[in-house]
Amino acid sequence: MRTIQFREAIAEAMSEEMRADESVYLMGEEVAEYNGAYKASKGMLDEFGPKRVIDTPIAELGFTGISIGAAMNGNRPIVEFMTFNFSLVGIDQIINNAAKMRQMSGGQFNIPIVFRGPTASAGQLGATHSQAFESWYANTPGLKVIVPSNPYDAKGLLKSAIRDDDPVIFMESEQMYGDKGEVPEEEYTIPIGKADIKREGSDVTIVSFGKIIKEAYKAADQLAEENDISCEVIDLRTVRPLDMETIIKSVKKTNRLIILEEAWPFGNVSTEITYQVQDKAFDYLDAPIVKINTADTPTPYSPNLLKEWLPNSDDVIKAVKKVLYI
Repeated sequence: MRTIQFREAIAEAMSEEMRADESVYLMGEEVAEYNGAYKASKGMLDEFGPKRVIDTPIAELGFTGISIGAAMNGNRPIVEFMTFNFSLVGIDQIINNAAKMRQMSGGQFNIPIVFRGPTASAGQLGATHSQAFESWYANTPGLKVIVPSNPYDAKGLLKSAIRDDDPVIFMESEQMYGDKGEVPEEEYTIPIGKADIKREGSDVTIVSFGKIIKEAYKAADQLAEENDISCEVIDLRTVRPLDMETIIKSVKKTNRLIILEEAWPFGNVSTEITYQVQDKAFDYLDAPIVKINTADTPTPYSPNLLKEWLPNSDDVIKAVKKVLYI
């Protein structure tokens, strides 16, 4: 199996779906002439032309609304936000139009649209460019929310998102575009709403998603080597719909749960998982659930403060030892 970058997996998924379906097109800031702000649409303008790979003005409210109207008229747009922080300019269109149009029209209009781009922190970008919006959008009925952590999952899930008849929020990371992973050359998709057990274990369940899951892998490796602790690591991949079945099954096996999420601690995805597990598997828990989040402040710019603000593998190791009472 060949090894490609995350950005190449994204470009392949979009290009393959555009070749298969002429109603699919890409629009966003710098997606065409510049090959994408993160080169995730490299070569697509040359292949598909300016009518299907469209550079937009810096006007998220405008091109978000245009794309929703296009979806209502039979197209399947892919809208790239340079960062999901900028999606706030068009969030009224996403929440009040894309997410609700199917219900408000009595099923007359589907909105087959993908909003994609980076989420969460990406180094020293400051407080207004380093926010995680997964739980914001996942809180909205009518939206599906996908946050892949590797090139294989990204390609398979993006293809499924483009084919879906409902609006999908597809969240990436600036710090993952250069990540490499094995991706098949042949056609494949990954179903939306199915978590993946990336590492099987017996002592504790660690649930995470997106780029922060790398810290869970580091912790699991160190705990296995130094303490002979077996961690089961689950990658959610999709946070709406949420695959609670896989999580519950794992908790019933390990009897302990840690959730690692790069988000503010109040009312996030890990909060919902915590409630669902205590509701459905309380009698299987041998220790309180621990959720690991960022500090409850805007993202700092200072590198020293940013290091303290962001969860890391040491935090995961401490949490594992806490739930194991060691």
